[in-house]
Amino acid sequence: MSGSTPERRMATMAAHLRDGEETAKEGLIVPWPTAGVAAASVFEHIQQAPEDPILGVTVAFNKDPSPMKVNLGVGAYRTEEGKPLVLNVVRQAEERLLADRTQNKEYQPITGVAQFNKLSAQLILGANRCALSGTGALRVGAEFLAKHYGKPVIYVPVPTWGNHNKIFPLGGVPVKPYHYYDPKTRGLDYQGMIDDLRAAPVGAVVLLHACAHNPTGVDPTEEQWEGIRKVIRSKQQLPFFDCAYQGFASGSLDTDAHAVRSFVADGGECLIAQSYAKNMGLYGERIGALSIVCRSAAVASRVDSQLKLVIRPMYSSPPAHGALIAASILSDRDLFADWTVELKAMADRIISMRHQLYDTLKARGTPGDWTHILKQIGMFTFTGLNPEQVQFMTREYHIYMTLDGRISMAGLSTKTIPHLADAINAAVLGLQGQS
Repeated sequence: MSGSTPERRMATMAAHLRDGEETAKEGLIVPWPTAGVAAASVFEHIQQAPEDPILGVTVAFNKDPSPMKVNLGVGAYRTEEGKPLVLNVVRQAEERLLADRTQNKEYQPITGVAQFNKLSAQLILGANRCALSGTGALRVGAEFLAKHYGKPVIYVPVPTWGNHNKIFPLGGVPVKPYHYYDPKTRGLDYQGMIDDLRAAPVGAVVLLHACAHNPTGVDPTEEQWEGIRKVIRSKQQLPFFDCAYQGFASGSLDTDAHAVRSFVADGGECLIAQSYAKNMGLYGERIGALSIVCRSAAVASRVDSQLKLVIRPMYSSPPAHGALIAASILSDRDLFADWTVELKAMADRIISMRHQLYDTLKARGTPGDWTHILKQIGMFTFTGLNPEQVQFMTREYHIYMTLDGRISMAGLSTKTIPHLADAINAAVLGLQGQS
């Protein structure tokens, strides 16, 4: 173009962008909404999302400058000093992996580290049992059921882990409730649960917490588990176990696997989601496994092929590091033995916190029956405190917990229990009319 210079061309373009409406009439360049000169963001309409009800507790805790603050919201184990714990066996396993120069950073198979999958199935099912296993757990299981199971609806206990009510619908499986917790006794509503399972459709999927029910800490007895198993099998329903606390509840891997193994022993099929966040302290590794017990090897092979089609577009293949740590511990006799010792020590400390809290409340003469603290099991206690009492404790005593009254026993220590007991006592005495 005659007389054109780079400076002149840039000035002309800038003028076009400044005067969008006028230049539009003249057929010149018009700024698109995603351009930097647009008046407002194309995302301007998006509303601020609420904080996650559990993780938001930690956000609020971190903002509190009080030296007396206690975080009992997030389910992560803490030492008596209130510090995160990395198990010695985990450090040893990582050191071995680091020293192994044959290790590489290649992609894993779609269903993950084969040794980890096999050992995970044996851990929950027993040494002489086997099942198809892969990584991804709840969400993979949900999408698999949505595509390949004729009754894609899952019944979940009330209450349950909050993410259950999000994961399954997003995976294509609608959620329906069944009775579980009785707020009057702060224990299991066994009859309500049985009645709901009997009323549920033939073939429905039933979500079961394998042990240490989250958030209540209320588990069925072995006798009650047998009654639950009989009803589910009589209705040809499909059990889907969520097992996040094996060994972490009672201190025994075998005791905490009782419910799952009773269902497997009857020859029926089931799904099991496992997590190593709690029992190996691998929170940040996000490592778990999905096992599907099938009636035959031929069925298992076809299921495996379809699981790969679910996983491939979801996350392609799982990360390796956490699985290799877990597999190292599960496959080495000495590391495994040391792990069971460390695991029991964590479980025993939590049990000790239960007894100390109960004794301290009793010593203060706090109104009410607090024996449920001793009867419940695992990381959490469902205190029975209402939202107003919880808010009072946060406001006046800087104790952070979820509004449903759930506290993480693993976040307590001998030092913080008196402070918590004082807060509970004041909340109950001061807000008795709202209980």
